[in-house]
Amino acid sequence: MAKIKNVYKFLKNKKILVTGHTGFKGSWLALWLLKIGCNVIGISKDLPTEPSNYNHFQFKKKMKNYFFNLKNLSKLKKVISKEKPDIIFHLAAQAIVSESYKNPVDTIQSNTIGSINILHASSILKKKCICVMITSDKCYYNIEKNSGYTEESKLGGKDIYSGSKAAAEILINSFFHSFSKKNKLHFCTARAGNVIGGGDWSINRLVPDIMRAQKKGKKVLIKNSHSIRPWQHVLEPLYGYLTASYYLSFKKNLNGQSFNFGPSYKKSYKVIEILNALKDLNGNKIRFKIDKKRKVYNETKILKLNSEKASKMLGWKTRLNFNEITVLINDWYNQFFSNQSEILDFSVNQINYYEKKIR
Repeated sequence: MAKIKNVYKFLKNKKILVTGHTGFKGSWLALWLLKIGCNVIGISKDLPTEPSNYNHFQFKKKMKNYFFNLKNLSKLKKVISKEKPDIIFHLAAQAIVSESYKNPVDTIQSNTIGSINILHASSILKKKCICVMITSDKCYYNIEKNSGYTEESKLGGKDIYSGSKAAAEILINSFFHSFSKKNKLHFCTARAGNVIGGGDWSINRLVPDIMRAQKKGKKVLIKNSHSIRPWQHVLEPLYGYLTASYYLSFKKNLNGQSFNFGPSYKKSYKVIEILNALKDLNGNKIRFKIDKKRKVYNETKILKLNSEKASKMLGWKTRLNFNEITVLINDWYNQFFSNQSEILDFSVNQINYYEKKIR
């Protein structure tokens, strides 16, 4: 098991590129890397939400930022050739299932072409480069399996978003077998999903929907209260990505591998359990109702991951219990709504809290 001090020592002063650094997970990862002492560079298409962690985490003055679409291969090649990153964390994606029904072609292109462009542009570097390619737990062909999908489970999807993530995994694997012996790029894929935490402002996602409704004094509309998901706090899989980059630097057998990052399949919770926990923390101020008119699309009722491979090969596992997750979420949003000028320091303090759990 890697000790946090070893992971931090490896990362400190490295030049690290984060794609999708204006999004929920990407912004937390960039903030964490800055805290460690890394030279962080970000590439994103735009600011996807308002409010935006990009603004509140003060990235404009703390790091170098590029704004363009990763489908622009020539631009991407120029940036990577200029910056010559030591490590790349690729998180940029179209990540909303409902959006994939409205814009299927853009979803497919963003989640496949964008990923392959990152690998291709990085492979032309004449120096060693480590790349952690973040996909999704939705890449598995879901058969409502209760014991959790392993990295060897069948890939596929009954919706465009899931299909695009499965396609990305297949293409990334093909890239490895085609070109791994011709360049100095070492990479793996990371499959995580149902990530929750403060600072998520995306539409049609459970936690931001709940917290926005609470702020406005309205009822939150829930589409399926009994869906089971491998909920985990955002800092959990992010530390998995950091750990993966560390091991990729010296373990050749990890090159081209895939890893699930999620809680034990025995610890999955229903939507209603998340809702009730946040409701209790807010003195029953959160109200909800089932939205029978809201289209559910091809949503599965059960999604669980088996993360034993990450545990055995990377020494990674989730550390926060259900109560800690909901308290961290609730505290973050309440802090933001009461005094957003201090949300940067508050977010760093939440990382400090998590660091104590993994020492």
